[in-house]
Amino acid sequence: MNADQQKIYLVTGGAGFIGSNYIHSLFDLYDNRVRVVNLDKLTYAGNPENLRDLEANPDYIFVKGDICDEAVVQAIFEKYKPDFVVNFAAESHVDRSIGNPGDFIRTDMYGVYVLLEASKKFGIERFIQISTDEVYGSIDDGSFSEESPLKPSNPYAASKAGGDRLAYSYFVTYGLPVIVSRASNNYGPFQYPEKLISLFVTNAIEDKPLPLYGDGQNIRDWLYVKDHCSAVEFILKNGRDGEVYNIAGRNEKQNIQITNTILQHLSKPAGLIRYVQDRLGHDRRYSISDAKLRKLGWNPAYEFESGLRETIDWYVQNPGWWRPLKSGEYLEFYKNHYKMEL
Repeated sequence: MNADQQKIYLVTGGAGFIGSNYIHSLFDLYDNRVRVVNLDKLTYAGNPENLRDLEANPDYIFVKGDICDEAVVQAIFEKYKPDFVVNFAAESHVDRSIGNPGDFIRTDMYGVYVLLEASKKFGIERFIQISTDEVYGSIDDGSFSEESPLKPSNPYAASKAGGDRLAYSYFVTYGLPVIVSRASNNYGPFQYPEKLISLFVTNAIEDKPLPLYGDGQNIRDWLYVKDHCSAVEFILKNGRDGEVYNIAGRNEKQNIQITNTILQHLSKPAGLIRYVQDRLGHDRRYSISDAKLRKLGWNPAYEFESGLRETIDWYVQNPGWWRPLKSGEYLEFYKNHYKMEL
């Protein structure tokens, strides 16, 4: 980016976990050479506190709105004329998708359509569609590449696969400069306390049960959120239009391993673990190869052990951020959806 050229980013879902980390990373990288418009509906997972430190920055603009609202999206394009669109906005919790798939289909597919249409109409330099490794489904051995077939096995993954392929279709059909990224499980600061690491860390701090699905041996690859953000920006600047790039942490761990590490770091007893009824359609193992991205020149900066320690310590040091978010909600959620001894 030229020193005298200010680029304008439209970041959707920017008040959420990954989106807010990405916006922070943009200002860290470019300072006043970047302007960011954050479009966020502020659902339960969108938190203005994640970006409170940027409120006084004239180059940060927050717009409360829904990516499915064509009028709002068009108004943003007309007023701010973004150069780049990075779409983090999504319904993203598998458990919630099982109970209410309609919201996921609307946001993760129709919302993508609205953004693509506006991008096509007004013209942009690049559109990054943030997808997920879950679109591939489960794999027993080896790792999925970008050419592997998509076999989503829950409504969340299916909705993300739909948005993913819709974005690609706009590249093929209309020549829109689209790139799709598919990342493995993220962890780090500002993650809403419903995902495995954020929920288990905060529960352990409060000496509350850690609800572990099934036998606890499901395997996920873990990517530190700051590495994800750096990979997205690397793809935006160095990727090729129409391509898909996997972003992996290369840190495959069983859920029980993650759980034990959290308890050990916090000096909490293993008796906090509560095995619960397994999730419907629970994929056994996710694994993606990011050889294509690494060949292009990107590498993560964080090792898993240090990233996890930093994450745990962040939640220990910031109870004022996560305690109001929980307020008993996780207990009601798990009681209503899964058999659990509390």
